[in-house]
Amino acid sequence: MIQDARIIAGFTGAGISTESGIPDFRSPGSPWMSNKPIPFDLFRQSAEARREAWRRKFVMDDIYSGARPSRGHLGFAALVASGCMPAVITQNIDGLHQESGLAEEQVIELHGNGTYAHCLACGRRHELDWVRRHFEASGDPPECVACGGILKSATISFGQAMPEGPMRRAQKLAASCDLFLVAGSSLVVYPAAAFPAFAKENGAQLVIVNREPTPLDEAADLVIHAEIGSVFSVFF
Repeated sequence: MIQDARIIAGFTGAGISTESGIPDFRSPGSPWMSNKPIPFDLFRQSAEARREAWRRKFVMDDIYSGARPSRGHLGFAALVASGCMPAVITQNIDGLHQESGLAEEQVIELHGNGTYAHCLACGRRHELDWVRRHFEASGDPPECVACGGILKSATISFGQAMPEGPMRRAQKLAASCDLFLVAGSSLVVYPAAAFPAFAKENGAQLVIVNREPTPLDEAADLVIHAEIGSVFSVFF
């Protein structure tokens, strides 16, 4: 099926990164439950909320600071390198697809990227090393060095609008592919989870690789309930 595909759209969720040591949101005892992201509106309105958001951010960063690309990430990188997969659409914010060898333009990040910060006013990028030094030295939420605006991790928070550019790119890829390959997503977080169904409606075959069942299993052409790394290791 994959060998015969002309254009493959990759789609990944948290399950591809749990094998790298990054916890997902729903696992029992997940540290995300005690370090939940602050809603976007509250983050903008309250300096105290921003202070707490950065504290939680750095706690989580320390937990998975040693994470490296999994066999699943490497499998997707190999598919992209083969020329049959133009890009990987991901719900993840960890940057591990880029670490696996993919260029920035080969990763469509629907929920942003947690490996750097940006200014909500002017958009300037700020590296986390600088942000953390400032935060730990002063105890205050950092401000943009260019305009004094609010700095935020470059992720999409609850209540924040989805990024228009990545959403358009994901829709275009889902509409043009003849195989949509999902790995490690529960397919319950919308609007991101709508892309596999959209691809299927546009004539693509749908393959889902996930440890647990998903709401789209019945619609899929192939479902594999297994560890992602063991499945994708055949590609590299």
